[in-house]
Amino acid sequence: MKTIGIIGGMGPLATVHLFERIVLRTKAEKDQDHIRIIIDNNTNIPDRTKAILGQGESPVNELVRSAKMLEKSGADFLIMPCNTAHYFIDQIKKNVEIPLINMPEEAARYTCEKYGKDAVVGIMATDGTIKTKIYENYYNELGIKTLIPVRTQAHIMEFIYDVIKKGNYGAGPDLFFKCLEELKELGANVFLLGCTELSAAQYLYKFEGSFINPMEVLAEKAILYAGGDLNKDGIN
Repeated sequence: MKTIGIIGGMGPLATVHLFERIVLRTKAEKDQDHIRIIIDNNTNIPDRTKAILGQGESPVNELVRSAKMLEKSGADFLIMPCNTAHYFIDQIKKNVEIPLINMPEEAARYTCEKYGKDAVVGIMATDGTIKTKIYENYYNELGIKTLIPVRTQAHIMEFIYDVIKKGNYGAGPDLFFKCLEELKELGANVFLLGCTELSAAQYLYKFEGSFINPMEVLAEKAILYAGGDLNKDGIN
């Protein structure tokens, strides 16, 4: 099977969860049935949202550094558990010779396959992802309507940065649900967890409903691309 390279550290918990999901979702009866994975938990990568908003250093150099290191270490293809970082995907790809699976693109395709073009997708994501319209662009190509929070975008940012990234899990998901309720009021019937901290939050708080979890989609795509089989019982 092919070896997976993970450009991680954005944040570390999301990296842990992606690794875990790949292991849980891989059909295996012994260690040797699992996929070889090389992880660079590169916590030196600058904040992607701050860079996009013109408030911080570009992450490109560190993203490329990780990609090259993983390629040199034997990775056959790359995955990246950070939605906002995909704004810089073309700059990474031109610096390596191996493929990089596009998580937002795969998540949009999955949405279309599962819910069809009548879905109205409420996007929950960082300010950087919202500003660059990463997901809106992929959904528009598929003819799927999207909505973004108006009153509660600050709440979802606070949940991402002050609850999940800071490890303040006891604060609970109230901020998340405020954003969810606004999106429902606006007319959304499918909800995109467009930040890997939100994917991690779904695993932590056991969110249920019509959620699209891009990290789960990415884990499945990576397993299949590597040549592995899916364990249908390893979803929860």
